[in-house]
Amino acid sequence: MRAIQVQRHGGPDVLELVDLPARDPGPHEVRIRHHAIGVNFIDTYFRTGLYPAPLPLVPGAEGAGVVEAAGANAPFAVGDRVAYAANGPGSYAETRTIEAKQIVKLPDAIGFDIAAAMMLKGLTVQYLLLRTAPQGGLHAGDTIVWHAAAGGVGLIGVQWAKALGLHVIGTAGGPDKCALATKHGADHMIDYHHEDVVARVVELTGGKGVKVVYDSVGKDTFERSLDCLAPFGLLVSFGNASGPPPPLDVLALSRKGSLYVTRPTLGTHTKEHLPEMARDLFEVVASGKVKIDVAQRYPLADAARAHRDLEGRKTVGASILEP
Repeated sequence: MRAIQVQRHGGPDVLELVDLPARDPGPHEVRIRHHAIGVNFIDTYFRTGLYPAPLPLVPGAEGAGVVEAAGANAPFAVGDRVAYAANGPGSYAETRTIEAKQIVKLPDAIGFDIAAAMMLKGLTVQYLLLRTAPQGGLHAGDTIVWHAAAGGVGLIGVQWAKALGLHVIGTAGGPDKCALATKHGADHMIDYHHEDVVARVVELTGGKGVKVVYDSVGKDTFERSLDCLAPFGLLVSFGNASGPPPPLDVLALSRKGSLYVTRPTLGTHTKEHLPEMARDLFEVVASGKVKIDVAQRYPLADAARAHRDLEGRKTVGASILEP
């Protein structure tokens, strides 16, 4: 099989197209022939070494395709349409052999490209909105802030939050991205290139702040996110697009209003709850309440360009690789 491999940590140029042997599945595994592969910021963390993993490695955590071989005791058959958001890298390849418990059957109504663009991002939004609760829970009418609202996770998050009846304040860089997130349902957009995010949130909430901030940006937004919260508010830090957040001054949480901070991960949630999480995602997409925007498509061999575009904040919506 052809695959993208990282033999040393570094920039996008370390992504090399190589030929690797396709591995036969073990007793509880399947081998998937990919039709589409998701591209996500977490892939860059493994490439740079921010998230440690043995080298050489094949990046990528997300894919969709058809089962071409199934081991004994795997509850899938050859020909099944499947999709996954895996607990580790390995998807930037024509095939992937993976534990059966990490994949789900894909409904016929959802195409491979849509599935590859939504599994990791959509399951992330599911646990953020439905499983990561502030004090007292989230209820229709509550106001939230979603950073990077025009990104792949952000566009799904904005739509799903609106389906739950939440009031969404989004942030993005530039008028085009703000317009895109508004088109997908954001009630208010803040262009952080030209506006003071905290001052605008304070203005929009009448000085109250918001119940939750969802922050995948990290270093550049962390302190501002805390300042957007109402007393007892929750900062959900779930990404590091601008770099890891700074060390946390715990006493600042008391000074700013008895705040909460959490750093959840998708793998913790899917390890125990994947079937119901996938069910929720498939239902909200099939209903039309959440539309998946596959805005960038790259050949597998162009994975380095996909990473440059992603890290350069040139992308909107979701990006996929096509084997």
